[in-house]
Amino acid sequence: MDKKESLNFTLHIPEERISVVIGNKGKTKKEICKRCNVNIEIESKTGEILISSTSKNLDEFGALKARDIIHAISHGFSPERAFRILDEETLFQILDLRNFTSSSNSTSRIKGRIIGEKGKARKNLEELTNAFISIYGHIIALIGNYEETKLALDAITLLINGRSHKTVYEMLYQAKRKSKIEKLQLWEN
Repeated sequence: MDKKESLNFTLHIPEERISVVIGNKGKTKKEICKRCNVNIEIESKTGEILISSTSKNLDEFGALKARDIIHAISHGFSPERAFRILDEETLFQILDLRNFTSSSNSTSRIKGRIIGEKGKARKNLEELTNAFISIYGHIIALIGNYEETKLALDAITLLINGRSHKTVYEMLYQAKRKSKIEKLQLWEN
C-alpha cells in the first residue's frame, strides 16, 4: 500500500496559551515534533491543534505524549516542565474542580487553599510530592510518576475537603519518611 496511514489527535487550547505552545520562533512546537515524531498544525485564530504521527509504524506513544505535552502547556505548565511527560514513567493528570463544587465562589475558595498565600501551599505540595502542579482556571493539572501524582492528588483532595494545611503537610511528611525507609530496606536486601 502506497498510502501512508497516520494517527491523528485534534485538541482545542485557550487562545492565550497558543503562543506558549508555539514558543519563541517556533522552538517549542519544533521540539515537540522532533522528540515525539509528530507533525503539529496550529490554527492560531481558533486554538485548534492537529497532531499527526509521522512514523511509518504509527508511533502511537509519541502522538499520545505530544498530546499530553500540549495539554499540559495549555493548562499552565511551562514547556520545560511539560517535557517531563516524555519520561516513560511520567503521568499527566487533570482534576476538574467543578466536580467538587457547586458554585464559582467555592471553586475560587478551593483554588486559593491549594495555591496558598503567594503560592506557598502549591510550592510546598510540589516539594513534598515531587510532582509538578498547575492551577489554571478550574483545572488542576499534575505531572509526575505514579507515586508522586497519587500523593499530590491525595493531598489536594484533603484540601478540597477542608482539611488544614498542617494536617496535609504532616500526611506528606509521613509518606516521605515511609518512602525513604522502604528505599533503604531495598538497598539492604
